[in-house]
Amino acid sequence: MSDPRSDRFVRSYLKTRHLVLLVELGRHGSIMHAAEAANLTQPAASKLLGELEHALGVSLFERLPRGVAPTWYGKVLIRRAGAALAEMDAAHQEVMELLSGLRGRVAVGSVLTPSAGLVPPAVALLKSRHARVHVSISVDTSKLLVARLRDGEFDIVIGRILDTDAADELHFEPITDEPHSLIARAGHPLARRSDLQLDELAQQGWILPPGGSILRDRITALFLSQGLEQPGETVSTMALPTIAALLTGSDMVAPLPAELVQPYLDSGVLTVLSYDMHLRMDLYGIITRKQHQLSPGAEAMLAALREVVAARYPAAKTAPEIYNKRIEMSK
Repeated sequence: MSDPRSDRFVRSYLKTRHLVLLVELGRHGSIMHAAEAANLTQPAASKLLGELEHALGVSLFERLPRGVAPTWYGKVLIRRAGAALAEMDAAHQEVMELLSGLRGRVAVGSVLTPSAGLVPPAVALLKSRHARVHVSISVDTSKLLVARLRDGEFDIVIGRILDTDAADELHFEPITDEPHSLIARAGHPLARRSDLQLDELAQQGWILPPGGSILRDRITALFLSQGLEQPGETVSTMALPTIAALLTGSDMVAPLPAELVQPYLDSGVLTVLSYDMHLRMDLYGIITRKQHQLSPGAEAMLAALREVVAARYPAAKTAPEIYNKRIEMSK
């Protein structure tokens, strides 16, 4: 049951200019610069901020010698204000789509493996049905992608939900997990060895994802668990063309899902080294916001993703049960 005080605040008091000011304050950390970005005078911006704090009865920003910093209350309002403005932008886009047939934009974020194996055929399927829908695709870590999804920057994310505080806001459709192998060029000096040890592999150059990613943390834990130092020669990147070029042109190794580089394996350019890292990533899946109504273009993209998942990953229909069991075991 909704709080009548909240209804009065939103329906009778809160204005679009309040939302715009909050977002700009979050971006700039300065009332002067936020006022400029919001097309307001500085006194008007200060007055709007004071009105919000008075209506809510809390301090939204801490006044500093140089600028302002959001309090916890301020951070909540900044995030929600950004999402609300994104919703209004999406509403305008949807109206335009309905006026001129199915077109417009859909923003998709993806972790690395599905960005190469799942997203391209889904986009091709979407385009075969609705050629005028523009699709933008970003590849990053799950943590950053989900944060941008919550802020309204993405319509759909293919990744993992790592923040339990965000889980209630999001809908997750599990797809599959990612067993990782150690990949190297076909002529690598270790390619024909069947007795590889991790201490020997630590002497190689490694291509790894950026720090803070789940895979990077698990690779670090793997070496630490065996009392080994981290590889001294590393390159951090998530760009598949760069990874492939480094692997084929050097003796570096990379922990990757074989699916991600299957064309290179099939052509004999790359190979899987004979060392089992016992490394599997958690299930990734399709993530959307529960309280967000997708535009027609985004709905069409979601339908295309689901069709490709059903064709390529038939086990995905049992993935929810697997996912739920893992959640129960982790409690």
